[in-house]
Amino acid sequence: MARGSRKGGGAAEPSQRQLRAGELVRHALVDVLAREEFRDPELQGVTVTIGEVRCSPDLRHAHVFCSPLGETDKTRIEAVSEALNRAAAFLRGRLGREIEMKFTPQLHFIPDLSYDEASAMDAVFRRAEVARDLD
Repeated sequence: MARGSRKGGGAAEPSQRQLRAGELVRHALVDVLAREEFRDPELQGVTVTIGEVRCSPDLRHAHVFCSPLGETDKTRIEAVSEALNRAAAFLRGRLGREIEMKFTPQLHFIPDLSYDEASAMDAVFRRAEVARDLD
């Protein structure tokens, strides 16, 4: 079997290198977002939560899952991610000064709706008929 090939036809799991790079980018991006002031009205006064960063195998692209802190409105979450995509070049420049990587990855912001899904699942588990079956 060739080096790096995986059994099965499913999606490959990220390597340790990708996971480390993703965490490095996430921590640096959180610091940059906390310090910077944005001219975009969608980003002014908004605290952004970065849930996860997934890097491509060559580490040249990073998919950033983001949402405004405490926001549950799906359209608002999507608007903030679109605004961050408009500011991606600026953020990439700031990120390049913060991290030591051979290449600063292109940033692609994706709305993180996992918090809403977790809240919906939690509400289902709290229902009386489901809680009775879980005990």
